[in-house]
Amino acid sequence: MQDGIKTHRDGAVLEVTIDRPKANAIDLAASRRLNTVFEQFRDDASLRVAIVTGAGDRFFSPGWDLKAAAGGEASDSDWGAGGFGGLNYPRNLNKPIIAAVNGVACGGGFEIVLGTDIIVMEEHARFALPEINVAVLADAGTIKLRRRIPYHVAVEFLMTGRWMDAAEAKHWGLANHVVPKGEGLARAREIAQQLADGPPLLFPAIKQLLRHTEMVPEHEAFELHDSLHLVQQVVRSEDLKEGTRAFTEKRKPRWTGR
Repeated sequence: MQDGIKTHRDGAVLEVTIDRPKANAIDLAASRRLNTVFEQFRDDASLRVAIVTGAGDRFFSPGWDLKAAAGGEASDSDWGAGGFGGLNYPRNLNKPIIAAVNGVACGGGFEIVLGTDIIVMEEHARFALPEINVAVLADAGTIKLRRRIPYHVAVEFLMTGRWMDAAEAKHWGLANHVVPKGEGLARAREIAQQLADGPPLLFPAIKQLLRHTEMVPEHEAFELHDSLHLVQQVVRSEDLKEGTRAFTEKRKPRWTGR
């Protein structure tokens, strides 16, 4: 563990735990460490999937450590290349990341969750962007939330700083799964293993295509599809041929990542 960030590797799956008592708040050093961890995950070809969670059973993370802020850390500090927590605007991070939300995720902690691809919430977990109460703009939350849930729901959430429980998050599609308390990490591990066993080239291509076509009209998206390197890598891959052979031969595919 370094700067309150703990990592554990299980085969092709990397687990990242925010472990900073009492509430897993993130200071400048922890944010830079998270950036480093996610960049190393991105660049390590043997790692396929990451899980991010918080230590304990009460907090995922409340975001910025206000004690550090009171001690002189500025909101416009250099939090790392991917922004606060490493997942606000990561560069070319085309591997799937799963959030196992084990408790309160608010402020920058909720923005980290918004930077993941699959969200597992424990039933007692809650979301909020309370920055409005201290006149701080939740920039990543403002940019991303409108793309995840209906406009009017997002605006009210942003402008009131209210709490959203797991049931409501599931209703609006902010959570893929809601599980009993203490079972979030186990469910995230199940999903991570399923992804790790899948075709290595396909998930990066899915993420690249989603990212590049997020705000593009459908016809232009199909034209853009043909120009994306990772997409074309899948189209011309040996794994594609292996997948079709395995299907006709009624066996499990043997993926090579080529």
